[in-house]
Amino acid sequence: MKFGTLGIIIGLLALLLIGGCNSYNGFVSAEEDVEKVWADVQSQYQRRADLIPNLVNTVKGAADFEKSTLESVVNARAKATSVNVDASNLSPEKLQQFQAAQGELSSSLGRLLVTVERYPELKANSNFRDLTAQLEGTENRIAVARDRFNEESTEYNKKIRRFPNSFFASVFGFDEKAQFQAQSGSETAPTVEF
Repeated sequence: MKFGTLGIIIGLLALLLIGGCNSYNGFVSAEEDVEKVWADVQSQYQRRADLIPNLVNTVKGAADFEKSTLESVVNARAKATSVNVDASNLSPEKLQQFQAAQGELSSSLGRLLVTVERYPELKANSNFRDLTAQLEGTENRIAVARDRFNEESTEYNKKIRRFPNSFFASVFGFDEKAQFQAQSGSETAPTVEF
């Protein structure tokens, strides 16, 4: 009788061990997927940051271009590139800080491009046109990379929150990953006045 009870206990422990190992390995794979798509997001933001000095230098060539606008872009780029978020520690606060710095850069770039409208010779410059086309393409790549990151984070978060995985996730220390959120105020359409 004791041998039968002991056998059942050993069998249950073996099942628990096998289940824990499978869950752990699944969490590691899912977390690696999240970290990979996060690296893709950072790569696209880096591509944008690399394009900006070329754009600024091209615009500087316009004789009387507003110096404050250029300084705003340069300062926003410096701030955006100084905010680094480690993929293994994607807390909502850190992701929000990263997103705010990138949003400030996007805003500065937007002001730069609006200001350029007053300089027809600059708009006609082929280097400027090429750089703005590359920048637009990069913004689209950033949007795609962020969407892929959110999809992968969602899958990871679902995996660690479902029972019985939630038990193993808490035991092994796997936490939910933050996701990109819309910027505050983006729910309101911009006012266009002529």
